[in-house]
Formats: sequence, C-alpha cells, structure tokens
Amino acid sequence: MRHPSERGGAVSSAKSAPTLLQRLGPGLITGAADDDPSGIATYSQAGAQFGYGLLWTVFLTTPFMIAIQLVSARIGRVTGKGLAANVMQVAPRWAVLALVFMLVAANTFNIAADIAAMAEALSLVIGGLNHEHALIFAAGSTLLEVFLPYRRYSPVLKFLTLALFAYVATAFTVKIPWSTALLAALWPKANVSADYFLMVVAVLGTTISPYLFFWQASQEVEEMNHGRHDKPLRKLKRGGNPEIDRIKMDTVSGMLLANGIAFFIILTTASVLHANGVTNINSATEAAEALRPLAGDFTFALFALGIIGTGLLAIPVLAGSAAYGVAEIFGWRATLEAKPDEAVGFYTIIATATLIGFGLGFTGISGIHMLVWSAVLNGIVAVPIMAMMMVIVSSGAIMGRFKARRWLVALGWFGTALMALAVLALLGSSVIG
Repeated sequence: MRHPSERGGAVSSAKSAPTLLQRLGPGLITGAADDDPSGIATYSQAGAQFGYGLLWTVFLTTPFMIAIQLVSARIGRVTGKGLAANVMQVAPRWAVLALVFMLVAANTFNIAADIAAMAEALSLVIGGLNHEHALIFAAGSTLLEVFLPYRRYSPVLKFLTLALFAYVATAFTVKIPWSTALLAALWPKANVSADYFLMVVAVLGTTISPYLFFWQASQEVEEMNHGRHDKPLRKLKRGGNPEIDRIKMDTVSGMLLANGIAFFIILTTASVLHANGVTNINSATEAAEALRPLAGDFTFALFALGIIGTGLLAIPVLAGSAAYGVAEIFGWRATLEAKPDEAVGFYTIIATATLIGFGLGFTGISGIHMLVWSAVLNGIVAVPIMAMMMVIVSSGAIMGRFKARRWLVALGWFGTALMALAVLALLGSSVIG
C-alpha cells in the first residue's frame, strides 16, 4: 500500500501539470497576431473582389505557415537565442543588419496602418476624433509592453486572442450558402487574370510574414527563461522531447486559428459584399462600413470591434519583433521581463516604432500605400530570412540532436520557394504599376 505522503505527492504533481491553456502561448499569440487589421483588409478584399473563389488559398498557406513557424519556435527554444542572433551565425553581420532594418521599416508602416484602422473603427462605433483614438491605442500599447513584465503581459496577449472569434460570430449573423462556399473552397474554378493572381500573392504575403518569425523565436526564449526548464534544449544531455511536442501543439493550434479566422473573413465578405456588387475594399474599416447597410448594425459592430481587438494584439507584436531583432544584433538585453532602465535600447525601439507609426497618421499618406510598402519590404526580408532559418534548423552543429526532421525541412524549403515566387510577382506588379 502506497504511503499517504506518496499519494499526496502524486496528487500535487498532477495538480501542477500545465493545463491546455497554459501549454498554449507563443504559437497561439503569434498566429492570432497574423490577423491584424491590415490582414483583415487583405482578406476582406479577397472576398469582396472574388467571392468564394479565393477560399482555397487558406488551405494552401496553412501547412507552410505551420512549418515555418515551427522552425522559428524550434530555433528559439533549442538555442536559447532569438532569430537575429542565430542568423548572424550563418550570414554576415551587415546583411543581417540590412534585413532587420527593413523589418523595422515594414513593421513601422504596418503599425501605422493598424493604428489608423483601429482609430477609424472606434470612431465608427462610438464617434469621436480619429487622432485622439489613435493616440490612446499607441500610448496604451507602448505603456503596457514597456512597464508590464512578461509573466503578466503574456496572459494579456493570450486573452486578446479571443477578439478573433468576433469574425466567427460575424459569419453566423449573415446568410451564407454553405454548400456553394465549401464547393468553391475545395474545387475552385480556374481564373488566370492578373488581378486574381496578385490577390493570391497578397494573401500568401499577408499570412507568412517575417515579423512572426522573429516574435515567436524570441517568445520561446522568454518562456524558457521564466519556465520550469531554464536552459536551451541543446544543452540538455537527455530529454527535451516534451518541449518539442509542446511547441508543435502550440504552433499548430495558433496557425490553424489564424487561417480559420481568415477563412471566415473571406466567407463573410464574399457572402455579403461580393454578392451585392461591392468589389473594392481598401481597408478593414471600409469593409465594416460596407457591411452595415447590407448586413445590419450588429454585424457591423462585431466586425469593427474585431478590428480594434486584433490591433491591440498586433501592435505590440510588430513593435516587439522589431525590438528583438535590433537588440540581438547590437548585443543589447532583449526581454519583456526587464524593467525599463534595464533594457533601454530594447524598449526604445518598441516606443520609437509605435510613435513613428502613430505620427505617420498625420502625414496624409493613405493606409493602402503604407500597406503596399510594408508588403514589399516584408517580401524582401522574408525569403532570405526563411532560407537562413532552414539552414539553421537543418544544422547539427547549431541545433544538436534537435535539428529538424526531413519532412519539416522539405516543407520549409518548399514554402520558401513559394514565397520567393510570390515576392517576385509582387515586385513585378509594383514596378509595372
């Protein structure tokens, strides 16, 4: 018969086992941050312009998004260092510096577009002035990210992922011909027009973004430093596979959520906007405004509030990923757990990127132009970073016994090649345009 203290120890151990929600973290937040107001605008335009004809792109991007985010998470957790620090092992410092500089610029334009969309959405719901709302969002996001330590900030970001479900709810407030929509998603009609192809490229570029790579790798390092296992996996002489399994579950869950929400946004805008002849959407708030007369105030409110919620999640991720990249290159302390005076350079990048993003709202530059610049810069950064990530994750010298398996390497390289084609198409269209 087992001694009572042993039984008690077993119970205590069971109680201390992490719950499903506790096991979800960097992957869930990263996936949710992908559906920012800028992404919502892209998916809304896809649905408005081509109806159900682009629902299949969600299925195309999902495996590649999962693969590349698994790679970034694995790199961070196995090495105990962020992505920029690892990339400098396989590329010249000047090249990494140039790529991170473009990442910061792209993220800043993206922050600007997101803040503007959030401010406009709040004005549509409660009234008021856009600039005042923008200031509240920019200042609030910066203060929380700078002054709230990671162990308290992470649950806030996790909570904000619930905002995405507004788009699931929105889909069920409108009439959707499900059989028609699902048939189009699984068996799409051929379309060889230039506009159609460029929208496919836009969806791919929106879904697979370099700021997500940098963020998730660094979040795994944050989790490592504040979890039960406080050393890189490659330093463990044995074990470590439960952490890899946790990363896999977390990442797959987050990317499935991200692409599922994209599916519902395209579905809703196709069923309402495209079906009623509204085929041109330049921002997420335009989509919300267009839905109001066609689907009613409740649908409009859900869509608009979703823009605000997803923006509150995306802005710190965009600013944070830029800060991690810069800080790692210059050897600054890079952690959200540090107090402001303990990581001055790191927090300065976060504050500066958000402040400039806020300031761009006063320049008169349209949100759609900022999104185009962001997309071009992201494309230029994404391909070489993805290629270097694949070199790193395949290296036994860097990853030790945790180097990626062949299926992940193959899927990652295929996704890199697909992204390269998308970038060439995007750059070609920009030059022609």
